[in-house]
Amino acid sequence: MKMRKVSIIGGGASGMMSAILAGRAGHQVQLFEKNEKLGKKIFISGKGRCNLTNACEMEGLFQAVLTNARFLYSAFYHFNNEQTMAFFETCKVPLKIERGNRVFPASDHSSDVIAALKKEMERAGVQIFLHTAVKDVLYEDGTIVGLELENQKKIFSDAVIVATGGMSYPSTGSTGDGYFFAKKAGHTITELYPALVPMEVKEDYIKELQGLSLRNVQVSIFENKKKRYTEFGEMLFTHYGVSGPVVLSASSVIGKRLKHGELTMQIDLKPALTFEQLDDRLLREFSGAKNKQFKNAIGKLFPSKLIPVILKLSQIDVEKQVNAITKEERHGFVGLMKGFPLTLIGLRSFNEAIITKGGVNVKEIDPGTMESKLVSGLYFVGEVLDLDGVTGGFNLQIAWSTGYLAGERVG
Repeated sequence: MKMRKVSIIGGGASGMMSAILAGRAGHQVQLFEKNEKLGKKIFISGKGRCNLTNACEMEGLFQAVLTNARFLYSAFYHFNNEQTMAFFETCKVPLKIERGNRVFPASDHSSDVIAALKKEMERAGVQIFLHTAVKDVLYEDGTIVGLELENQKKIFSDAVIVATGGMSYPSTGSTGDGYFFAKKAGHTITELYPALVPMEVKEDYIKELQGLSLRNVQVSIFENKKKRYTEFGEMLFTHYGVSGPVVLSASSVIGKRLKHGELTMQIDLKPALTFEQLDDRLLREFSGAKNKQFKNAIGKLFPSKLIPVILKLSQIDVEKQVNAITKEERHGFVGLMKGFPLTLIGLRSFNEAIITKGGVNVKEIDPGTMESKLVSGLYFVGEVLDLDGVTGGFNLQIAWSTGYLAGERVG
């Protein structure tokens, strides 16, 4: 394999991984990053701790990819989650596995991940150019010849790897440049949506719940009474709606449906109990507080912030004594606990989205190399492609796997 000049656009997860592999293969590699530092999005991922992969079984990796999972067959089998963990351990980043098989640096510092990648790039002889924006990708007769920087300087290359990210968190530099380069080369871009993003809710009482976090709840989302999503876990109320892990994952599954109208969300506040078991529990609470008013008898069942809202929705007179509550009223209240209602009206913007749904159409990309089928020597990796997964480290795994494959095959 002869040494080639490889230019990489973007110093995020997939771009740095591509650079390391291409450098190790003996190519002359230049990486161009428009920001003042590398890995800005890695830095904020996992609330600054960087959930860098998921330690699930191989099958779990594919199940966690929501769009075009089959396209990733070669990439995942070439560089999977176990190999990703071994890579970082070898780079002196000790790891730990938390709830849901989420993998983090033992230090809880995403900066350790970025520092390790930078060190590996330097060791592989990669030239890194910060504050350097790419204006255009250059090609002749269907073959890459290089790229043009913002300052009009032309860089001649045998291969260009586009690792520009999507549209999410534009403050980190993901402003959709890669889609422009792809379109210019004749690629189609599938419709773009914010994904892994909080959702907005219609009800006014949401403002009273702002800041309340619920653990171990079951969230279900319905479209015209048809269940479209259900998941168990953690969620958070905000001033505009809902967020947290189960909600973010839901947004990627049902986001497109929200374009066509409102959806109904039900929160089972006590998923470990059946309706009958919960009714028995409520009877026990009531029997210990016979002469109390309803509003003072349910304190043990809910976080304090939720009580005023749930009382309002219960349609039971809050002053009513517990021993006067009818069986119908009690059953209605149990139903409310098993299906706390919200109306979803939209997604938040790309500014708050963790990733982008949509991107370069993978039918136009060779899954075994990440090379464009339209322009020889042009490669696409990471979030710029129409690939996305649920939360839990899967989207970074897509970045590592596609970046690794392109960097190794670029020869």
